[in-house]
Amino acid sequence: MASTLDAVRRSNRWFGHLYIQVLIAIVLGVLLGHFWPDAGESMKPLGDGFIKLIKMIVPPVIFLTVVTGISGMTEMVALGRVAGRAFAYFLFFSSLALVLGLVAANVIQPGRGLNIDPQTLEAGAVATYADQAHASTLSGFLMEIIPTTALSALTEGSILQTLFVAILFGVALAMVGEPARPVTHLLDSLSRVVFRVVSMIMRVAPIGAFGAIAFTIGAYGLGALAKLGALVGTFYFTSAVFIIVVLGAVARMAGFSIFDLIRYLKDELILVLGTSSSEAALPNLIEKMEKAGVSKSVVGLVVPTGYSFNLDGTNIYMTLAALFIAQACNIDLSLSDQVALLLIAAISSKGAAGVTGAGFITLAATLSIVPSVPVAGMALILGVDRFMSECRSLTNFIGNAVATIVVGRWENAVDRDQLGRTLKARPMRTSQVPEAAAVVEAPAE
Repeated sequence: MASTLDAVRRSNRWFGHLYIQVLIAIVLGVLLGHFWPDAGESMKPLGDGFIKLIKMIVPPVIFLTVVTGISGMTEMVALGRVAGRAFAYFLFFSSLALVLGLVAANVIQPGRGLNIDPQTLEAGAVATYADQAHASTLSGFLMEIIPTTALSALTEGSILQTLFVAILFGVALAMVGEPARPVTHLLDSLSRVVFRVVSMIMRVAPIGAFGAIAFTIGAYGLGALAKLGALVGTFYFTSAVFIIVVLGAVARMAGFSIFDLIRYLKDELILVLGTSSSEAALPNLIEKMEKAGVSKSVVGLVVPTGYSFNLDGTNIYMTLAALFIAQACNIDLSLSDQVALLLIAAISSKGAAGVTGAGFITLAATLSIVPSVPVAGMALILGVDRFMSECRSLTNFIGNAVATIVVGRWENAVDRDQLGRTLKARPMRTSQVPEAAAVVEAPAE
């Protein structure tokens, strides 16, 4: 009894929570990067190593979640319906995010008054991103969904390729039916092992967050924020409006609070903040959505596809940054020019879906098609893009969490009571430890 009580108390100490550990790591990383920039930059391998660990486990997590979810479906019509509703949701809210970024840029005008001569901009600084943007055509993207082999989808780390193979495999299992049950049971057991690996990896999340933020501050410095504070501030404000007002309204109509959801996902959000990557929290998002009462089949389809097609934060950034560059270079864009920019951004954002650094790359792809705004203007925001990538990732992550629950509600595939209990739950306080210990040691009935 005493040992169990001690264990529960240790788990409830303030520093025992992942989000507290990551927050402390972020603060230490900022201090190191600011006061000792060279040392901060040298921490980059810690952040890169953690992201590689996460990317290592993401393909099997997606494959197992999608396969076991689809194989449990009794009707294949339901699969098409879930996919159709998910893409309709993605298309509408991604477009709305593009419009919101455009409106914010016109109202606040963060680039006005900088008076930058486009001829003085260093185009070479963004040449690599421009090249990647040209390579990310829509037709090329569609061809990339098909892997070289079924196994290469799991080994090359492509979310969309893994999703494609998993859907085929899951549909095949469902069609075979009872004879395939041993395979389904095996995959269920394997998924438990894989998620245990995820929990092991998450133990080193504070180290990864420390390395990533120390590198960012050391390499780019807090001074860059002061120079382009209007752009960064506008982007964070617009993203907050989108989350609280737009997604908040959607959440309320779906029967839950956006603030309860954010509190429920606080560990993952702080991890995303520290690593500037929403992919770092993808496995945990899948697990938490299932624990919240959303069916495995819906989670398995909506979350992975959302990570490629429901990039709300990236879309806000694209139109806002494009107009910022135009304003900074004193280029007046007419309403028709802005509408054309909006339509091109909507297409190019899908063409580079799933590409690492998609925000900056899709912006380059968009500007390369819009002759009025120079691609070289991206050099203006290169120094603060890393700071904005954190907000992009946070907005994308929250947007996909909301999308998962909403699509699940449309499908009547959400346990509403479980969702309410889970989102309203509070961490156990130390004063509750005796009761908790008694429950732990109660004999099984």
